[in-house]
Amino acid sequence: MYDYLIVGAGLFGATIAYRAKQQGKKVLVIDKRDHIAGNVYTEEIEGINVHKYGAHIFHTDYKDVWDFVNSFVEFNRYTNSPVARIGNEIYNMPFNMNTFTKIWDDVFTPEDAKKRIEEERQEMAGKEPQNLEEQAISLVGRSIYEKLIKGYTEKQWHRDCKDLPADIIKRLPVRFIFDNNYFNDRYQGIPIGGYTKLVEGMLGGIEVQLNTNFFSDVEGFKKKAKKIVYTGMIDEYFDFKLGHLEYRSLRFDTQILDEENHQGNAVVNYTGREVDYTRVIEHKHFESTEAPKTVITYEYPDDWDDPKKEAYYVINDEKNNKLADEYRALAEKEENVIFGGRLAEYKYYDMDDVIKKALETEI
Repeated sequence: MYDYLIVGAGLFGATIAYRAKQQGKKVLVIDKRDHIAGNVYTEEIEGINVHKYGAHIFHTDYKDVWDFVNSFVEFNRYTNSPVARIGNEIYNMPFNMNTFTKIWDDVFTPEDAKKRIEEERQEMAGKEPQNLEEQAISLVGRSIYEKLIKGYTEKQWHRDCKDLPADIIKRLPVRFIFDNNYFNDRYQGIPIGGYTKLVEGMLGGIEVQLNTNFFSDVEGFKKKAKKIVYTGMIDEYFDFKLGHLEYRSLRFDTQILDEENHQGNAVVNYTGREVDYTRVIEHKHFESTEAPKTVITYEYPDDWDDPKKEAYYVINDEKNNKLADEYRALAEKEENVIFGGRLAEYKYYDMDDVIKKALETEI
C-alpha cells in the first residue's frame, strides 16, 4: 500500500509528492494525460520549448518558493512585457506611460496622464462598481477600457463586461512610469529547458502512471493508499451531485513558421473583436532561443461544454462561488483526502501560490 496517492501531476501534486518522498513516504502519482506537468507542460519543437497550454511566466515575491523551484532547475531572467494590438495599433502592457502617451496625443508626463484618467473616471464618481465594466472605468477611464480591456475580456469570458464581476479587473497593474514589466514581483523568469524539466525534478524517483484516470476505478484507487491528494475538479470528485460548476476552456492552434522572428515578442494580446483569438504566443522569445524557424500559437477562448475539453479557468461569480462553497463543505468532511490546486479548490491561483499552498499544506 502507498502512503499517498496523488491525483494529478501538475504543480500542486508534484510539490506534495516531492515533500512526501523527502519524508520517506511511498508515493504514487497518476494523471489522465499522457504527460506530467499539467498545464505548464512544455514540449520541444524545432529546438524550441513550446508552452503547450498557453504562456506561463513564473513570478513571485515568496523567496522560499523561488528557492524551491530553483533547486530543481535554473531560471532565466525573462521579463514579461506583453504588447496589445487592436487593428493596426500596438500599445504597451501593462498600462503605463508608454501606453498613455500613445492613446492621448496631449499626454507627456505622469501628471498629464493622471489628469486625463481622473477626468474620465468622473463617469463613476460616487458610484460603487457593480460589474467589470464599471470597475475598469473607475480605474482607468473609458478610453483605455474601450480600446484595451472590453474586447479582450468579452472574448476571454464569452460574456458582456457588464455581466462579469468587478473583482476580475482588480489584478490589472497601472503605472505612471515608462516601464513595460508586467509584474511587480521581486523574482521572475522561465525555467531554462522548460517547465517539464522543473516538474521532472520534483517527481524524480517517484512512481508515476500516465494515461490513468482516477474516475475509472475510484474505489480501487482509494484502496491503494492511506491518503489521497486530489487536484482535479471538485464537483467531479463528488459526481456532480450538487450540480455542475462552470469553467472556461481554451483552444490552441500551434504552427511552425519558416521564419526566424514572427512578431518580435513572446506574447501579443489582441484586444479587439476583429479577430477571435485573444493572443499569439511566439515561444522562442521565452528563452531567447536561436533557431532558424519559429513556433507560434494562436490562443482562442472556448466554452467548457464537453468533458473532453480541459477546464482552465474557474468562473468566480456569485452563483458558482455559492455552489463551490457547498462542495468545499463536503470536501472538509472527506477523511484522508487533501484537495488542492485551482480545480480542486475552485479558486484562481498563480503558479507561485499553488506551490506555496502545497509547501504549507499539512501532510
